[in-house]
Amino acid sequence: MLLGKTGVGKSATINSIFDEVKTSTNAFTFATKKVQEITGTVHGIKLRVIDTPGLLPSVADQRHNEKIMASVKRFIRRSPPDIVLYFDRLDMQSRDFGDLPLLRTITDTFGAAVWFNAIVVLTHASSAPPDGPNGVPISYEMFVAQRSHIVQQTIRQAAGDTRLMNPVSLVENHSACRTNRAGERVLPNGQVWKPQLLLLSFASKILAEANLLLKLQENTPGRPFGTRSRVPPLPFLLSSLLQSRAQLKMPEEQIGDEDESDEDVEDEESDDEADYDELPPFRRLSKEEIGELDKEQRRLYFEELEDREKLFQKKQWKEELRRRKELKKRMAAAQRADLASAEEVYDEDGAKSAAVPVALPDMALPPTFDSDNPSHRYRYLETASQWLVRPVLETHGWDHDSGYDGLNLEKMFIVGSKVPVSISGQVTKDKKEANITLESVASLTHAEGKVTSAGLDLQTMGKDLSYTLRTETRFSNFKRNKTIAGLSVTMLGDTIAAGMKLEDRILLGKRLKLVMNGGAITGRGDVAYGGTLEMTLRDRDYPISRTLSTLGFSVMDWHGDLAIGGNLQSQFVLGKTMMVARANLNNRGAGQISVKASSSEQLQMALIGVIPIIRALLGNRLFSSSNST
Repeated sequence: MLLGKTGVGKSATINSIFDEVKTSTNAFTFATKKVQEITGTVHGIKLRVIDTPGLLPSVADQRHNEKIMASVKRFIRRSPPDIVLYFDRLDMQSRDFGDLPLLRTITDTFGAAVWFNAIVVLTHASSAPPDGPNGVPISYEMFVAQRSHIVQQTIRQAAGDTRLMNPVSLVENHSACRTNRAGERVLPNGQVWKPQLLLLSFASKILAEANLLLKLQENTPGRPFGTRSRVPPLPFLLSSLLQSRAQLKMPEEQIGDEDESDEDVEDEESDDEADYDELPPFRRLSKEEIGELDKEQRRLYFEELEDREKLFQKKQWKEELRRRKELKKRMAAAQRADLASAEEVYDEDGAKSAAVPVALPDMALPPTFDSDNPSHRYRYLETASQWLVRPVLETHGWDHDSGYDGLNLEKMFIVGSKVPVSISGQVTKDKKEANITLESVASLTHAEGKVTSAGLDLQTMGKDLSYTLRTETRFSNFKRNKTIAGLSVTMLGDTIAAGMKLEDRILLGKRLKLVMNGGAITGRGDVAYGGTLEMTLRDRDYPISRTLSTLGFSVMDWHGDLAIGGNLQSQFVLGKTMMVARANLNNRGAGQISVKASSSEQLQMALIGVIPIIRALLGNRLFSSSNST
């Protein structure tokens, strides 16, 4: 199919390809009045050409172009073309995007996929190159490259895809064009344009059919005018499905690890450790007094202080566990007696209080109200609606004036006094795109140890919005064993992917936790399989000490490509500094090692950040020295 502005030589090119007059041409009026199909044979190959009326580049003429495109769209429904040839003139000296409205009309009518199998044809290819800045004509190759770049850039902007790189073919239909001994027209660069254009067209059709067989391309090749058929990202969806999620609990149950049971709470209470209240009196020393101690005395003092802090934290933790257990018993008894009594007990314990609008702390305002310091514009109030809405600050985002490029909202509420519901989401917007992420989940306890949760997730994927409906059911098989079965259905564009998973959690003692899961997801005839194994070793005093190590393995198989990965993470306290070390490696030899240290007292650790800066400066200086040498 041929598309392009009027008078660029579409009909003349058809006559040149078939070496006979297939359609009339006129230098003063439109040669093609309506969409027509022209067939013929070239070198033994049957060609079917759809000639279309010329388009007008002016913005005021886009209504005329829309009518033409609508007629073309109706014409090609019976038999869509394999290749699109977009025509323009090589000798047009426009450097702006004056043809952008015309190209956008084409894109809006057929979709961005119309440009995926398109070839740019530049006619009047024997035109003399224009003069350069120095008054001397530029080379023919530079002339072609500049004009090709302008047309390709305009197409990329109209399609909204910077990766597009349409091939360019040169055409000359004038009778005075130079010919070779075989009578074929030759361009100024010595190229015979007709075989080149046919070869490009044939190769594009073959590649499109190969992509269709191998399923390498998201849209259906040869049908660029329909809705783009999205191939769902199965590995990404499977990873999201296998992700282990914490159980949504009632507010009074949200303390402690979800794998803990009432027996674990009793074990915590029965520990025969020294009671904090039975310790002898202890007085904290001032900095001057600590400075007067010798090295051994200072060590003993800080060890005693650290032990007392741990015992105090354990005391608070046990009291919280005891309060939670007692509240659970009271709530269960009250629910059996009367639902109103349950609400009264719940309110008396302080777990639920009336919501009062509270103003958030004032922001640090600048001394002046000029545009360089716009902080005074951003004030917000926590209202009684319990919707937590906050701005998203991105200091390196596109908005360098204020840095706010989105908002975040959260809310948790109870339905029917026993179904907790949580909603959280974030919306960010830059100059070109908007990203939406929303997660909602509700949980229902059937019986002791049996919980079902259902959720709806929304997420932006490219230019589409994916909807994922997921559900999980948890069973407590034994005292320290839980099994989770889950299903998910994801809709992305016009495709649907469905998956399932099975997960098992085992607590070995109080320190070792083992999580195993596996699952599969399918969509559009493709299937991806995967599984993970994770082992977590916690410190004896966890969560007081916050020391734990995690070792994980993952396996995923998609299209026969097996991906195996392993990761190791360890966090521990070194003095007053929290250290977190991570390492991962996959079967393709790619890996990463990271070490993070956070402390509120050792500020001199920030000097570590100077090392890469110095290294970069020295590297640039050495590089500059080598270049000058």
